[in-house]
Amino acid sequence: MGEERRITAPEAAMLVLGDDALAHRLAAELAEVYRREVVLVAPGPGTDEPGIRYAEGAAPDERTLIRAGLRGAEALALLYEDDEVNMRAAFLARRLAPGVRLVLRMYNRNLGHRMAELLDRAGEQLTAAGPGPGPVPRDASTIVLSDADTAAPALAATAVAGTRKVVQADGLLLRAAERMPEGPGALAEPGLATLALLSSTSADPAGADGSDRSGGLAPRLLPDDAEVRAAAGRGAVVLEAIGREPALPRRRESRGASPRGLLSPRLRRALAGVVAGVTALTVAAILTTDEHPLRAAYLTLLDLFAIGDPAVGEPTARQVLQLLAGLLGLALLPLLIAGALEALGAYRSAAALRRPPRGLDDHVVLLGLGRIGTRVLVRLRDLGVPVVCVEEDPEARGIPYARRLRVPVVLGDVTQEGVLEAAKAHRAHALLALTSSDTTNLEAVLAARTLAPELPVALRLYDDDFATTVYRTLRAAHPDALTRSRSVSTLSAPAFAAAMMGRQILGAIPVERRVLLFAAVEVAGQPRLEGRTVTEAFRPGAWRVLALDTSTGEDDDPPALLWELHPGYVLRPGDRVVVAATRSGLPELLGGARTPAPAPTPAPGSVPPREAGRPG
Repeated sequence: MGEERRITAPEAAMLVLGDDALAHRLAAELAEVYRREVVLVAPGPGTDEPGIRYAEGAAPDERTLIRAGLRGAEALALLYEDDEVNMRAAFLARRLAPGVRLVLRMYNRNLGHRMAELLDRAGEQLTAAGPGPGPVPRDASTIVLSDADTAAPALAATAVAGTRKVVQADGLLLRAAERMPEGPGALAEPGLATLALLSSTSADPAGADGSDRSGGLAPRLLPDDAEVRAAAGRGAVVLEAIGREPALPRRRESRGASPRGLLSPRLRRALAGVVAGVTALTVAAILTTDEHPLRAAYLTLLDLFAIGDPAVGEPTARQVLQLLAGLLGLALLPLLIAGALEALGAYRSAAALRRPPRGLDDHVVLLGLGRIGTRVLVRLRDLGVPVVCVEEDPEARGIPYARRLRVPVVLGDVTQEGVLEAAKAHRAHALLALTSSDTTNLEAVLAARTLAPELPVALRLYDDDFATTVYRTLRAAHPDALTRSRSVSTLSAPAFAAAMMGRQILGAIPVERRVLLFAAVEVAGQPRLEGRTVTEAFRPGAWRVLALDTSTGEDDDPPALLWELHPGYVLRPGDRVVVAATRSGLPELLGGARTPAPAPTPAPGSVPPREAGRPG
């Protein structure tokens, strides 16, 4: 074994530990966009890059964390694919450095939220017990994010035209939608605000590759009014609504087959008829033989199951009732057998995976039920989209979800002949290739295009440069078909990077292959916002103020948002606003100013807060 490399970490560095592409992408995001010094610890060999110091580390144990400079770090990101590994490392890091900001990647959202509360309490207790060995930032908190939750809406939207992009966080709800103009010379409906201009046009719905490399066809984020008026024929992402997230009751999910669903309606009616017959015979026996009701019922059941003594020498009424009970018992026996078989079949059906029904068409074929595929499946089902899943591993993470949601599943290797045909890919509305293998995704898309050359496809690729190359190649080979390639790490990294910087990020909306961030910002101390009007605070292509929170924070003060802000409203130090920003615009807005810019003098007719816009 070679000599272990020693890390010389700068003070207040950003530490990123992980085992896949997200860790590398996050390190690049922090170094390139936020201009921070980063220490990246990952398995396997690597090299230093500008702003990034690389160290090889297989596990986030105490020795690795200390060598990476945890005690002098500002923030630590734990991005391993295994939730348990991240949890163990988070407990260890909180003990070693109570004041460090933690960002955890967790697939289990409920457990992640409880982890964040527990780690924050532990950090407060450890900090109060004595000063830690490193600097204590003002927001030494724990933030839990999921790359699957961040990327799933974008991947689901590629398969469903016109789906809305929704951000729900911190009690806020923002809803945006893609809109296409009616013709080449028309403009898309603006909504409350135009958040982005797409590369897609009315004449070319597929558009360019949707990245920064598309040149003049790249999507334009946060355009000004002049750009919107000049973008005739281009699609747009517009803000439809912004308000407070409603409190919805929790839905109770069904757990397996219900007792009512065990038997068919016809069999239930037949059994009800038998019960009614037994009741009628019991009543007749009581009336004709003067027997006690319990004894009459007992004798009727004995006669029903043919285990009672023959009514020889007894009154004629008793003999007739015994014969009728015997005939009813003959009818009961096949009903019991049928009921047992139906109940067994119902339980087996509840535990088995559904097969794609005959005649199925206009559905979405989803390849892969791992972390990302499972979240996309749930998202598509919430949208009411019919889905057929293809998965090779019968023990995959998403199989129980598919079974519970009654989604058809084809078990098999998607690269093998006949699997896509079994999933009815040739009659599908779209295909999403979301397995963990780039090669498998690409092979599946090529096979699907052989079955249906114009089938809209979207494939998950880890490397963003490779995703761009694949898009351009498929676009050239099939110019009339809609093709999308998405890198999950690229979609997720901006939200993780903002969390590392301690920003209150509400969420992210993908715009083709770029990302638009939403943040809640306190105006106080922000020279690019404080003392400026809404119009003056707008930086096209960088950031835009969308709404003003007028709540005072008191329990008896109902939360209220003002949207459609008056352009002349002056932002005051006590204001809290919702801002849309680009990846590079957000750090410039919140921390990029070295010297405060002089605030303009408010106009005599500036708008007071309660008259700044319409309450949301």
